Amino acid sequence: MSRALVVIPTYNERESIAETVARVRAAVPEAAVVVVDDSSPDGTGYIAEGLAADDGAVHVLHRTAKEGLGAAYLDAFGWALDRGFDPIVQMDADGSHLPEQLPSLLAALEAPDPAGRRVDVVIGSRWIPGGAIENWPRHRELLSRWGSAYARRMLRLSTRDATAGYRVFRASALRAIRLDDVHTRGYGFQVDMLWHASQAGLVVVEVPITFVERALGRSKMSPVIVVEAMMKVTGWGIAGLFRRSPRTGADARTS
Repeated sequence: MSRALVVIPTYNERESIAETVARVRAAVPEAAVVVVDDSSPDGTGYIAEGLAADDGAVHVLHRTAKEGLGAAYLDAFGWALDRGFDPIVQMDADGSHLPEQLPSLLAALEAPDPAGRRVDVVIGSRWIPGGAIENWPRHRELLSRWGSAYARRMLRLSTRDATAGYRVFRASALRAIRLDDVHTRGYGFQVDMLWHASQAGLVVVEVPITFVERALGRSKMSPVIVVEAMMKVTGWGIAGLFRRSPRTGADARTS
């Protein structure tokens, strides 16, 4: 395995970013970290620069404006592919994704799936046996479960946690997805990436995780954001009815 990279997008995460990076480096010392900051007015980017100055495995990408989670990840994915990182992890900065569970996600990437195939994408899943949530209000849980179920049905996905944000991609998987075709920048980005992975015939597996509601800062999620994302999912599902069948995994990796 080439060196792994953990991508952590930030916007006003000064209270949690140092601890999150430290826990990632402790959990997987061989992995590098890149903090992608959207010009946080609270100074998160400056804190990240200090972490990078003290640790050569930590990098910082400064973006000029808050353009959405998807835009931050896409910039980071391109940066990572250009520098030969593999695999590439996406993780929240607020502590909801436990860095201590990252070794199990990376291990799942190296193990064959139940059909004996090489795994391309690993999803840290809340909604499979062994998955759990902590400190989430009931309405947030229902909203997340409904969003995943709706995306699965509309896009004919097998992944139980379609909106999960804790993921590991092989570099070859990101290339097969064709990132230039991923246009979603907000909350729907997670579903968009998963849909493109399905269309590319990639092998996706889920590993149970415990998702912990953030203790510091304020969530950027709202029902309006979720509804907007699901409207996009509806459009993709309808458009998909008129598209040709997905490429096979072999075709995706050789295209």
